[in-house]
Amino acid sequence: MTNMMFSWFFKPLRAIFIALLTIMAIQTPANAQELDVDRIAMARQYVDLTDGAQLFETTLIRTGIETMRTLVSQNPTEADAVSDAIGVVIEAYSTRKDELFNQFARVYALRFSMEELREIVAFYETEVGRKLSASNSIINTELSTVMQIYQANLNIEFFAQVRAELRANGIEM
Repeated sequence: MTNMMFSWFFKPLRAIFIALLTIMAIQTPANAQELDVDRIAMARQYVDLTDGAQLFETTLIRTGIETMRTLVSQNPTEADAVSDAIGVVIEAYSTRKDELFNQFARVYALRFSMEELREIVAFYETEVGRKLSASNSIINTELSTVMQIYQANLNIEFFAQVRAELRANGIEM
């Protein structure tokens, strides 16, 4: 019964999902082209210039904290040993930043021409570009908060509007 109640909702979502998969499949062959090494290097320069939040290091630390919480909750008497093991693993991973950032660079190199990448890098090398890069982490957090508030309000308002529309059509829910 519950499945039938929501099938009207999931049918359009399934169609959207299939359309997105199709678009991604169509774009993949064009993106699979071999990229120029210089273009990847320029994109990597952009990635390095915009890493004000130290994404890789922050991710490692967050992962370490989550691992610590999980393992210590299972065996609180081993907190020191867990902490030491996490330190060893973080140290081992700390040398792998290039793996991630090189993949980021490839994504940008696929989307931007060499000239565009040069312009982007030139901007981020300016005082305003450095300020933007340094502020992005805080700005993104603030934007996320604004979006969460907007989404919460939208959920309430949208639901009320749909019910009002149904009521106008003689359907009470």
